[in-house]
Amino acid sequence: MTAPTVNRLASETSPYLRQHMHNPVEWYPWGEEAFAAARTRDLPILLSVGYSTCHWCHVMAHESFENAETAATMNANFVCVKLDREERPDIDGLYMSAVQAMTGSGGWPMTVFLTHDLRPFYAGTYFPPRDMQGMPSFGRVLASVSGAWQTQRDKLESNAEALTAHIREASQPQAAPEDWPADLLPDAINSMARLYDAQNGGFGSAPKFPSPTTLAFLLTQPKGQDMALKTLQAMLRGGIYDQLGGGFHRYSVDGQWRVPHFEKMLYDNAQLISVLLSAHTLKGDPDLLRGAVQTLEYVEREMLNVEGGFYSAQDADTGGIEGLTFVWTPQEFREVLGDEADEMMQIFGVSEAGNFTDPHHPEFGRRSVLYLPQGIPSEQARRAELARQKLLAARQQRPQPGTDDKILTSWNGLMLSALANAARVTNNPHWLALARQNRDFVQAKLRQPGGALLHTYKDGQAKISGLLEDQALYGLGLVALYRAGGDLRDLLWARQLWDTVRQNYWDEDAGVFYTTSSANELLLTRRSEFFDAAVLSSHAAAAQLAVWMARYFADEEAERIARKAVQTYGRELLAAPAGLGGLLTAAAHLLAPDTEIAVVGSPEARQPFAEVLSAFDLPFTVVAFSETGAGLPVLEGRGRTDGSAAAYVCRGRVCDLPATDPETFRTQVTTLVRALEVGGS
Repeated sequence: MTAPTVNRLASETSPYLRQHMHNPVEWYPWGEEAFAAARTRDLPILLSVGYSTCHWCHVMAHESFENAETAATMNANFVCVKLDREERPDIDGLYMSAVQAMTGSGGWPMTVFLTHDLRPFYAGTYFPPRDMQGMPSFGRVLASVSGAWQTQRDKLESNAEALTAHIREASQPQAAPEDWPADLLPDAINSMARLYDAQNGGFGSAPKFPSPTTLAFLLTQPKGQDMALKTLQAMLRGGIYDQLGGGFHRYSVDGQWRVPHFEKMLYDNAQLISVLLSAHTLKGDPDLLRGAVQTLEYVEREMLNVEGGFYSAQDADTGGIEGLTFVWTPQEFREVLGDEADEMMQIFGVSEAGNFTDPHHPEFGRRSVLYLPQGIPSEQARRAELARQKLLAARQQRPQPGTDDKILTSWNGLMLSALANAARVTNNPHWLALARQNRDFVQAKLRQPGGALLHTYKDGQAKISGLLEDQALYGLGLVALYRAGGDLRDLLWARQLWDTVRQNYWDEDAGVFYTTSSANELLLTRRSEFFDAAVLSSHAAAAQLAVWMARYFADEEAERIARKAVQTYGRELLAAPAGLGGLLTAAAHLLAPDTEIAVVGSPEARQPFAEVLSAFDLPFTVVAFSETGAGLPVLEGRGRTDGSAAAYVCRGRVCDLPATDPETFRTQVTTLVRALEVGGS
């Protein structure tokens, strides 16, 4: 059979799927057409999962999916389905459980073989074109699976039954402890301290990931703040941080944060912006603020859609060579900087020996990833900044990595939080305007008539029923936007999203938020995602949203659900809190003293009070703004009729006298923050 020049993926909007539309493999997108073909032809399904900026996905595609002989074997013996894990994280997470059960680890590209009814019977990740380092070649795997399908179907059915049972069991929580231990949060910090790298920052050894939800939790706890601060400072000096353009690469391959895997993900950068802003507010470190602002500028410059949405990711490769855009030789430094080059090479760690080479393209040679071996001395800071601008301008003339320009609602929720937090901390109206532009875009393009959100948008088309992560993460973004801009409509939309979450994703009997609603496509089972991988888990995000709704609207039902959602995973929180920063943050919020700040008056009159608040990190305090003194319990009866402003600082339903000038307000908030620090919240 002659493979078509363009396969079925040509009609898809996903950039990852479209990367494979010219493969000789007769790919199907996930859906009933593929499943019916498998039943009709009596062939197993070969499910291949990846994402557009995945380096090893590109490698396997080039080695195997672009190979005519390999493609012919796939087409003859399998119904081949290609899936974008970012479009369908629910399906990816489901089958990743099978990969981890079979191999002990996971990752992408993910390769899973399924029966006609979508049960997995064999799974792995990357398979090379030839046997190597204990890995069987992809061709050998294809032959073995196809042969077993023909001659040992019973054995494969048995494997499928066992793996499916494992997936279903792993998707359900264990029995929860009867109550939280009093020392849950201190024990979690002590557990993280045992993994902490005191010399280099971060947790564990190479490769090192940013772990933003862990850092966010630690910043809320006085005894955990030093670990978070030192990690952020080390990352900002390292090559994981783009020293020229701002923004963070996905992870560091070494333990010192120097050499990254070069892809840039919206979710990493959005979460790290918020973490950096919190850290700066706590400690006043200008380098932390500079990192946050440069990262915001990077996202706006390279990831912003003209309609107001944010793209998903940028590739690790440029023209097939990893890191090509980002690495430098001494000669290239000299061409751009002239006589300043030697000084700047010392500052940015550039040498003839280099610190990076693409293992797949050794002919490209060794080059240097920029990092700051000693930081930048103050007397060199201005020269270094001018050099940075020149180097960035020169780099912009190079070939650039590809951008995955689909827009994911959930990740845009993270970016909405980042922009809102930036507006609140910096008092820069530009970031507030961008946040509101994103809100308006999502409302116009991704909001359904009932208020719930769709998952993805590209080329004018919104599609895929929204997942829990979309409703919860965008809801949290709207809460952050209300705290920054004071528009009550944002908080009311967040409440509407919470109602959707409670009605469609919460299982009272199990005590979990499921990733998919009962109305979504029926998969092997519904899963609860409580572990923070690279992104705040959907279960933890829903729990955090529930706490905010309880606090803002005096919603006792939301409070009860939030407590139960955290309690359900109490055993996991006690046994292995690393990777559960999102749930720990929800627990910390539930355990924190009940504190409220209300600022009423015209927007102009409120502004000096908002500027006072920008100097304080108040992660668990209800901050409410109003002109009329209505709409929220904390605002009731506090309206101003003369256009002036007043602020109310309350703890445990007991309030200070109204502050009518910013300095009195500053004193009251300072006293509140000190009391919270003493209380260990």
